[in-house]
Amino acid sequence: MAAENLKKFAKKEGYDIKVETQGAMGVENRLSSSEIQDADVVIFAVDTTVQDSDRFDGKKILKVGTSEVVKDGKAAIDEAAKLVN
Repeated sequence: MAAENLKKFAKKEGYDIKVETQGAMGVENRLSSSEIQDADVVIFAVDTTVQDSDRFDGKKILKVGTSEVVKDGKAAIDEAAKLVN
C-alpha cells in the first residue's frame, strides 16, 4: 500500500517515480544503477533495514515509516521534493 500511495501522489504532483519493494517476497522491481544515479532523491518508506542500501550512497534520502506513507503519501512526496530544491 505504501508503494501505491507514493506512485499515486507522485503522479498527481507530476513527478516521475520508480519504486523498488523489499519485503517477505524479497526484492521486487530492483532499481538499476542508472535509475539510482538519475534519481534526484530517494524515499526509503521502511520499517526495517534496506537491503544493499550502499547502492544509494551519495543520494539525498528521505526516510519515513510505511504507515506514515499509507496515511499520507502526499506528505512524503512533498518532503522529498523539498530535498531537491
